[in-house]
Amino acid sequence: MRLLVDTDAFCRLAASGLLEEAAALFGVRIHECGRLPALPHMLRRGRLREAFGESVCDVLTSIANVMPSCGPPSAYWLDRLAALESVDPGEALLLATAAEAGLPVVINDKRALRALRQADGLPAALSGRVVVLEAILIALCDRFGAAAVRRRLSPVIAADRMVQVCFSPDNTDPEAALLSYYQHLSSEVTRGPERGQQEFDL
Repeated sequence: MRLLVDTDAFCRLAASGLLEEAAALFGVRIHECGRLPALPHMLRRGRLREAFGESVCDVLTSIANVMPSCGPPSAYWLDRLAALESVDPGEALLLATAAEAGLPVVINDKRALRALRQADGLPAALSGRVVVLEAILIALCDRFGAAAVRRRLSPVIAADRMVQVCFSPDNTDPEAALLSYYQHLSSEVTRGPERGQQEFDL
């Protein structure tokens, strides 16, 4: 594995046919991207199937099956992440693997990112390795043009508020909207409100 991708980011990129292009930004292929062990099962039943539909999830399952599952990492980082209520077990596994193996991780769970600064040592271990969906979409717009990315994202617009706002028909500048989202998130997660908290660089 050379890149990790969380479930939310995987679904949005893969359902749009943009996962391969997103992986290429890191110089890797889809089969070199790690995902959560439970992802194929999650695509076969539950909320993802309801959100994206059966036919889309069947395609996503076939893509997920060519990707290796991540982990399990040691308990060193998992224990620190387990103490954070805003980080679910899946994100904890992914982020602990990224910290331990020194891998970049594409993530769309904003609640988890906001909580990471509370885990001792984790901001430093992940600094510069966390890539949010907004940053991926900005890079794809730069490479392929905003109009092309907008067309590709049409299957997932209803499933993601940020995508819905940035790529709405009324928005003539998706890249500016994406940058605004990114800068706002970065300001939230890079410095904690309490004195002495570590910086966490996206």
